Amino acid sequence: MTPAETPADGAAQAYIDDMARKRGYVLDYHKTMAAHDFDVLKAANGLVSAAYLEQRLLDRRTKELLFILSLTVMRSSQAHIRSHIRVALEIGVSPQEILEAIEIALPEAGVVAFQEGLEAWVAEVGAVGLEPSPDLAP
Repeated sequence: MTPAETPADGAAQAYIDDMARKRGYVLDYHKTMAAHDFDVLKAANGLVSAAYLEQRLLDRRTKELLFILSLTVMRSSQAHIRSHIRVALEIGVSPQEILEAIEIALPEAGVVAFQEGLEAWVAEVGAVGLEPSPDLAP
């Protein structure tokens, strides 16, 4: 479907707007699919809604922490990891709780995967590390 073939009644735009309200973000692929294959976007989003957005036994805080961890383990894009960190912070999850979730990646996924999540966390929360003392510099 080309942008010109997107539903004339604005259904795709309304859907994207609703996604942004419910999730707190939309990804680039959501925007592209809304314009070019709205039916597949709706199908994919239905699965995400059932597993992630709808209230079931796990609360939203827990789901965001799980998303951050799983995206870290899968070495997802920085933008995707950061979008969930941002939502977690907005709903009251502390930066330290998010870091602890990312650290769970270390034993099973290793340092490389952990570093991706950590870099996203640093960028999103503005964390600053310690430098070696000047007298130790080469």
